[in-house]
Amino acid sequence: MGVLEFTGNLTHQTVVPLAVFVAILCLCLVVGHLLEENRWVNVSITAISIGFISGTAILLLTKGKNSHILRFNEELFFIYLLPPIIFNAGFQVKKKRFFHNFFTIMLFGVTGVFISTLIITVGSRWLFPELGFIGLTAKDFLAVGTIFSSTDTVCTLQVLHQDETPLLYSLVFGEGVVNDATSVVLFNAIQKIDVARLNRWTSLQVIGDFFYLFATSTALGVSIGLLTAYLLKILYFGRHSTVRELAIMILMSYLSYMLAELFELSGILTVFFCGILMSHYAWHNVTESSRITTRHIFAMMSFVAETFIFLYVGMDALDIGKWKITKLSFQKLTGIYCTIVLLTLLGRAAFVFPLSLLSNYINRRAQSASSITFKNQFTYSGVTWDPINATMITSTIIVVLFTTIVFGFLTKSLISHLLLPNTLNKSNCRQEPRSPREDITLPLLSFEESASTNILRAKDSLSMLIERPVYTIHYYWRKFDDTYMRPMFGGPHSGSSEC
Repeated sequence: MGVLEFTGNLTHQTVVPLAVFVAILCLCLVVGHLLEENRWVNVSITAISIGFISGTAILLLTKGKNSHILRFNEELFFIYLLPPIIFNAGFQVKKKRFFHNFFTIMLFGVTGVFISTLIITVGSRWLFPELGFIGLTAKDFLAVGTIFSSTDTVCTLQVLHQDETPLLYSLVFGEGVVNDATSVVLFNAIQKIDVARLNRWTSLQVIGDFFYLFATSTALGVSIGLLTAYLLKILYFGRHSTVRELAIMILMSYLSYMLAELFELSGILTVFFCGILMSHYAWHNVTESSRITTRHIFAMMSFVAETFIFLYVGMDALDIGKWKITKLSFQKLTGIYCTIVLLTLLGRAAFVFPLSLLSNYINRRAQSASSITFKNQFTYSGVTWDPINATMITSTIIVVLFTTIVFGFLTKSLISHLLLPNTLNKSNCRQEPRSPREDITLPLLSFEESASTNILRAKDSLSMLIERPVYTIHYYWRKFDDTYMRPMFGGPHSGSSEC
């Protein structure tokens, strides 16, 4: 069976491998459904296992020549597979809980990535030469740090449920999305570093580039989301055809990602915030049938793309070419794999525990007062002939397989033991504490009343902001949203609070 390098040109010879891969993808869905209730297995582990078995069979049929049915160019991977996953993450997110926990999520997703990247970069720079692995540049070590600082929360989110553990689900989901986006943006900023001109301002340049990409990418996603909502509201496509309003939502979301890539911004951040804005405004401007359809279509596209990725990873683990190019001995390779896993765990623990303590301390004070994939670093068109790059690719594959399978097996059992049933019931419908002044109308400054009254209200608002900043900002955002944004871009007035 030949290997198809998918570049978009299909012939009779290439259709057969493509059909076989789609059939195996369907098999993943069927087996995943049959194992849905299994306490040890989830969809990602099922896809990797089937990919590994398929790769082994292909390896035997080709007499050890290759383990792939398809070999995808990474550019096409980023164009076709990544956007639906990230967009669905933003479209399906529980916005109220996400932004109520925004400080904690950003603390883990942004600050945590910098801490983890620093630890992994320094650790690999120190330990790799001791293991006999030399040849990486300073930029390569930084890339290693950002790559292994990104997390994939698919296994955990498949075990957690938004209705049973809303707070934990929101934190894990939000941190995973922000972590991936931060890692990619930081990775792109690192690629712009001129190694020949490293100085004391380099770190400030990286941080500056990071915040520039973060801000501009977010602004682009918000703009496209608002534009889509406005078009759907004033044109009302649904009066003639629901197909058009579905098409405009899908195409505009995809356009936001492509524009971000065109302007060399972060497509992940752009399409994520575009999804949030579309679900907040645009979703309310379509017909009832389209609302149901969009939820299922976006979730389906994301699910198929994720299953495809894990299936391909299982096959890629048996890519003999990469393993043959690596010139290090088995003992040295094992040492490198174990070192990366330990550094990844150390980097994770170095920010999870202290930042959790900080977040809990801040939350207690407030209550008393009231994880890509990266491209073009070690490969070109999915292929490498450099022994050092091949070593890094195989190391990444081993770490992905180990963490996904081993930790994936343990996740469901650990959560069932650590989260007691009475804890789940208590946290199920726990409402966010309301401000003592939230039941009282607190308008912005009014020209119809005296200056002393406005000053007293400003003092009340300022005291609320100091005592409980998250809830105060959310309260005034709802007032602004109901008064100005929703009448223009669509959506009902925010009334009932979500559980």
